Amino acid sequence: MKNLTRNVRIALLLALALPVYSYAQKTKPKTKTRKHEFYFSWGYNTEWFTKSNVSVSQPELGNNYTFKNISGHDHKGWNETLFTSALTIPQYNYRIGYIFNKKKGLGFEINFDHTKFIFSEGNAHIKGTLASKPVDSTIAFSQGNGFFYYLNNGANFLLFNIVKRWNVYESENENIKIDFLGKAGIGPLIPHVENSFFGKKNDPGFQIGGWNIGVEGALRATFFKYVFLEYTNKLDYARYSGLKIYKGTAKQAFGTYEMVLNLGLSFPVGKKEKD
Repeated sequence: MKNLTRNVRIALLLALALPVYSYAQKTKPKTKTRKHEFYFSWGYNTEWFTKSNVSVSQPELGNNYTFKNISGHDHKGWNETLFTSALTIPQYNYRIGYIFNKKKGLGFEINFDHTKFIFSEGNAHIKGTLASKPVDSTIAFSQGNGFFYYLNNGANFLLFNIVKRWNVYESENENIKIDFLGKAGIGPLIPHVENSFFGKKNDPGFQIGGWNIGVEGALRATFFKYVFLEYTNKLDYARYSGLKIYKGTAKQAFGTYEMVLNLGLSFPVGKKEKD
């Protein structure tokens, strides 16, 4: 009887200990990982622009007029010459980021988009002063008629972003990880300005030409901890000013909806701490 009682007690103890043991086996031991993370990515984009005004000021010529409610389009390039020309010819972009708080998913990012804006050819409404005389008319805006307006080497958005990252999914072996990133920032515009109005061309070149603000949401899939693919939807507002034209300047503001696909690498950096 005593042996039976003792055996029952042992069985009960084993039954109670088994779940604890099983849980301990499933629980990952705490490991030390790097506190921060550095990443870099490169890819290509496409965009759509709101309608906008292009205002021209040429005091020496007596001109102060505006092309009203004009349309613009991009020039992708990657759908034509991606594998036959330099990587920087198409509409490209890069991201350089640093996650300074991995637990909270907070980081900072340098965010550059080589976008292209081209004034669409067609009838354009012009209003203001031309050769010191009032003008309110429609002209045929085309290269053959002496008109073109390109931010084709590019419109060039540079942003300094704050980044917030949320983990969506992570496989058990950590070889696949899905994150959502929200980004917002402000920065300068660095357009390449090339244009002609009434047959008078400017001297094309790059310049600091205003400022822009932007927000974006990105879905990032990371494979084997280091390689990731990131798809982004972005909204940007760009306000250009002091753009160089023949004997004067131009200004313009427009909104942009942009889609970006990037391939990148991510590296843990900094001191180690327990997960």
